[in-house]
Amino acid sequence: MSKDSTKPDVVPGCRGIEHIGLTVPDLDQAVGFFSSVFGWEKIYELGPFASQDGWIERQLAVPPGTVMERLAFMRCANGANLELFQYSAPDQARTLPANSDVGGHHLAFYVDDFAAALACLRRHGVELLGTPVVRDAGPSGGQTWIYFRTPWGLTCELVSFPAGKAYERVSDRLLWQPQPL
Repeated sequence: MSKDSTKPDVVPGCRGIEHIGLTVPDLDQAVGFFSSVFGWEKIYELGPFASQDGWIERQLAVPPGTVMERLAFMRCANGANLELFQYSAPDQARTLPANSDVGGHHLAFYVDDFAAALACLRRHGVELLGTPVVRDAGPSGGQTWIYFRTPWGLTCELVSFPAGKAYERVSDRLLWQPQPL
């Protein structure tokens, strides 16, 4: 049970993030990338969905004339699932925000063996941003990470801390811990 469950007026029963939804320019490309590079499984696909009496505009806060061409749910080992959308919309923005922009984001993927995972990304020709960062001190001590980009430009992170992070030695609260596969 969450320690916040005793606080007044918080959402009752919230257990965590079930899925993360992302809009991609090409659903087949995105599913193929996550399947071939990370081994994730597409569970199901739906679509298309177009507006009927303004439903899509009200429910999803999208402009009139938007069509959700397809969506796919992917299972991502342990952690949140990934829901991928492919839309067509009038005046659709096709540029991803930078991490420093409002709405900027990245997905971080935990790996047990950082060196082996990095070598795999290189074999797949994935664009790496910079070089691996090894944290030896501070709360993140014990963590190694690197950012990379998917073929359509989504910023992601490869991260590993197999012996835990330094903050765990002085805190009774853990951010996240990998579960056995």
